[in-house]
Amino acid sequence: MSGSPPPSMRSTPGLLPPRTPAVPVVPAHWSLPAGPASVSRARRAVSQGLPDGCPPRLAADLTLLVSELVTNAVRHGTRPGEEEVIEVVLWPSDGHYWLAVSDPGSRMPALAAPGPGACGGRGLVLVDALSAVWAVVPRRTCGKTVVAGVPLLGG
Repeated sequence: MSGSPPPSMRSTPGLLPPRTPAVPVVPAHWSLPAGPASVSRARRAVSQGLPDGCPPRLAADLTLLVSELVTNAVRHGTRPGEEEVIEVVLWPSDGHYWLAVSDPGSRMPALAAPGPGACGGRGLVLVDALSAVWAVVPRRTCGKTVVAGVPLLGG
């Protein structure tokens, strides 16, 4: 081999170099201990993981979503005293920002209608209101992932 690039890669005067395919956006991923302090850590991580110029409303919706999903994962998807991990993944695709929160628990969340005097039970109500689509996906090995999509352009 002569060390020169193949003919398809050589630049020709007046022509642009060959196009390279667009590199897909790599999702941001965080592993957090399954404890209450991870809620604020997840909010901060998502807020810092968004690009400069992200619309303030989108950033606020995503930080509220991650707060609710991580709170649910800590409260309902882990066992107290166990060294378990919650995973958070954030990525843009198909006109949405996608947020996925995984925990090791087998209990599947369900949308409920808490009464006006209830002290809790509104987390998934907020998730449903803030996201264009959301779903609970069982994980192959154990646990589940809640995935929510928020439109990039405000709905």
